[in-house]
Amino acid sequence: MSHSGDMDDSVSFTLSDGADVLASILAPLGFESFAPDTDDDAIMLAYVKKEISDYNATVTAADSLANMTGCVKAIIISTENIEGQDWNEEWEKHYFQPIVVAGRCVIHSSFHKDYPICPLDITIDPKMAFGTGHHATTSLMAKFLLDTDLKGKSVIDMGTGTGLLAIIAAMRGASPVTAIEIDPAAKDNAVENVALNGHNEISVILGDASALENIAPADFFLANINRNVILTDIPLYASRLKEDGLMALSGFYQEDIDMLLEAAANIGLHEHGREVSDTGWSSLILKR
Repeated sequence: MSHSGDMDDSVSFTLSDGADVLASILAPLGFESFAPDTDDDAIMLAYVKKEISDYNATVTAADSLANMTGCVKAIIISTENIEGQDWNEEWEKHYFQPIVVAGRCVIHSSFHKDYPICPLDITIDPKMAFGTGHHATTSLMAKFLLDTDLKGKSVIDMGTGTGLLAIIAAMRGASPVTAIEIDPAAKDNAVENVALNGHNEISVILGDASALENIAPADFFLANINRNVILTDIPLYASRLKEDGLMALSGFYQEDIDMLLEAAANIGLHEHGREVSDTGWSSLILKR
């Protein structure tokens, strides 16, 4: 993570799970870096500049996680002022290490000097933890793209985050590729990562699902977000899926699959495949 100023507040969250989703909730509040505590993997550290930190808004955002995913039983929040330091170095040391997906794709940062060689080599300089490929949901979606013939196929990546899935799609020959992100900072980060990987043809758009109105239906629709957002927006997703296209969804647990399939069936989509990680995070492939 790169940052020109100091980060002054550290807020730790005692989690039973769902740190990746919590990071996506906190990012719009100005939190710019997330990492597990090196001494306790049930704690997530979130960093925000002191002058823009809002404790009450943080509590509200954290509390919403239980309703959103059902995966967090209790959240304990504490704050601490810390001195500025080299956040790229801290990020590399404590969290973002190179990752290989399915033996075919290596994801690393521009500051990594030693990483495995794979057919697909992707550079991601993240400003937040989600979207680096480390979380099970991102890995599940990445594996789907690696296993699918995308050459000449159109792709929409809803909630693109760092832009990782859109970049993989473009590297696999997809065209056109459209990435949509609701958070301005994440959208800017996606643009940076798209350029880092030499795929400026990817269209990165700031907006929510309403932005789909101006986008042509695609062969593949990707949404790695969370259960509640998917349940709300899946009719809009389906409106931008070609008749013979596939929709890949993730960001939810195995126990959420039935309610997602019910919502999908109501708009004419049915299960084409699924995968469940060893931690219970899941992906669904839907088809008309």
